[in-house]
Amino acid sequence: MDATILGFLLLDALQNGVIYGLLAVAMVLVFAVTRVILVPIGELMMFAPLSLVWLQGGKLPGTLGLALALGALWALLERGRGRGLPLLGGVGLLLLFLLARGSPALAYPAAIFLVVYLGVASYRVFFQPLREATVLAYLIMAVGLHVAYQGLGLVFFGPEQYRPEPLLSGEVLAGLSWQGVLVLLFALLAVGGLYLFFRLSLFGKALLAAAENRLGARLCGIRPEEAGMVAFAIASLLAALAGLLLAPLINAAYFMGFMLGLKGFVAAILGGLLSYPVAFLGALLVGLFESFTSFYASAYKEALVFLLLVPALFFQSLRARAVEE
Repeated sequence: MDATILGFLLLDALQNGVIYGLLAVAMVLVFAVTRVILVPIGELMMFAPLSLVWLQGGKLPGTLGLALALGALWALLERGRGRGLPLLGGVGLLLLFLLARGSPALAYPAAIFLVVYLGVASYRVFFQPLREATVLAYLIMAVGLHVAYQGLGLVFFGPEQYRPEPLLSGEVLAGLSWQGVLVLLFALLAVGGLYLFFRLSLFGKALLAAAENRLGARLCGIRPEEAGMVAFAIASLLAALAGLLLAPLINAAYFMGFMLGLKGFVAAILGGLLSYPVAFLGALLVGLFESFTSFYASAYKEALVFLLLVPALFFQSLRARAVEE
């Protein structure tokens, strides 16, 4: 291996690692607040660029109907004035999509709004009614949603892969495009924004309180259900933006989100599903490990990446046993 190959591998590791990091941070946030392991985050990530491509082609994607159907169920589950949010959101989403068919500039915010609305509606319809369930029950529901959303993605968009036009074209240097730089900048802004959100904003402090002690947060007037909706909204926003920025680099297809989400889950496990900075650092480690294993043992790179779960879970079990003692 010479310096040129090493540079390519490091750049590839950095670009992949920051995407895994964003997904890992989103999963840690959702798990800390709701105890839900957000398995379908990869599908939410792919729904954004696929819906964008459909809109740019002048067609309404099937994901719009899915979001509106879940929004209607959300409204039925609410009582009184609580129905206003899902109904207004659904009407706004439909109007935005109708306008975006004739205006490519509106396609990006429409795709982002769709994924955020779909993520929050999924939490309200499928997870919030199970508020007293165990982590295992949440996991079974999340896996079921992943299977359902992936199957619906095949129905909505077909088996083809799509590559949206990049926001920035050209290359900075060999192996690093301007779109890749945009991905890196977004990752830095997202991490910095989340830090400020949790440290300075009232909503961020409420989320931290709900993650630390749900009963104590409820006694202080913080509703864990609303905290869960905010957590799902932030996670869905991160997934949508990451998908829109990443799709011009790797293509987008209904099946591609699962592997990305699974590697984000590996990074989240490395962080113990509790620490945002450690999860992001774990994601960089996953990206670095994947990049070098793809060079030395490309046929086994996926298996080797997932092997990182073994020492991470072993360490977590030892730490949990030490806490119990």
